[in-house]
Amino acid sequence: MTHRHPGCPPACVNLDACDVPDLVPAPMNAVAELRQSRELLLNLTLRELRGKYKRSVLGWTWSLLNPLSTLVIYALVFGVFLQVQPDVGDPSGLKNFPAFLLCGLLPWNFLAGSLNGCMGSLLGNAGLIKKVYFPRELLPFATVLSLDVSFLIEMGVLAVFLLVLGNMVLPWLLPALVLMALLTCFAAGLGLIFAVFNVYFRDVQYLVGILLNLWFYLTPIVYPVSLVSDFAARVHRPWVLTAYRANPMVGFTEAFRDLLYSMRFPSVTTLAYLTVWSLGMLVLGMAVFGRFQARLAEEL
Repeated sequence: MTHRHPGCPPACVNLDACDVPDLVPAPMNAVAELRQSRELLLNLTLRELRGKYKRSVLGWTWSLLNPLSTLVIYALVFGVFLQVQPDVGDPSGLKNFPAFLLCGLLPWNFLAGSLNGCMGSLLGNAGLIKKVYFPRELLPFATVLSLDVSFLIEMGVLAVFLLVLGNMVLPWLLPALVLMALLTCFAAGLGLIFAVFNVYFRDVQYLVGILLNLWFYLTPIVYPVSLVSDFAARVHRPWVLTAYRANPMVGFTEAFRDLLYSMRFPSVTTLAYLTVWSLGMLVLGMAVFGRFQARLAEEL
């Protein structure tokens, strides 16, 4: 069935070709539209999941092998060769570099995968966008939700690993799911912005690749925050640590480690900061996407 934007003439089957003054819906209308398209979002997400490892011999096993291979490389380079010492979990008492690394690496892989996937979601569905109207936001959202499935599998493996090491993380899995939901909102909002910008400016995908490399090392994934804190104290520049902590992924990484590695609740300040970042980024992403989606079919 062909969907039409409210206000389009009966003959209109393409939103982007329709010359309607109120082409871009208001934010509340966009939310209502997305709510009405839940079934389509589910189908798009399932399509992403089915196509992710299509014709692959190992299939979903790759969702485990990819992070494990990255873990081995980083653990060897930073844990063995560079002798980076992880913090001791408080109050868990755990001191294990692979566990410390995974607690930060898995959320980062989810964010990076979401941004890269979202940038190709509109370009890869150009034919569909040109043929029929539907909320275009569904395409980036479906990409992020499909990666949430891999994220859940990986976090399950991490939980088993931590249990083997002696960390009784089972009571902390529920708050970890809440944290994953916040990270999903943050990734979806940022993904919407990059997705629509990549249609208008194809250089965005290359720029984001560079920015992600920089962002990775500005986040305490392969090293503890204490290294940055010690550096700021050594050079008598306390603002360095303040600026460093402004990075929302620093907060997410520390929050995941608090829950799973140290087995304690993150501070109220950290949770409030991450909530504001996540919901704010989601609202901003939807606003930016709504502002630029009108000419998507023409640009594609």
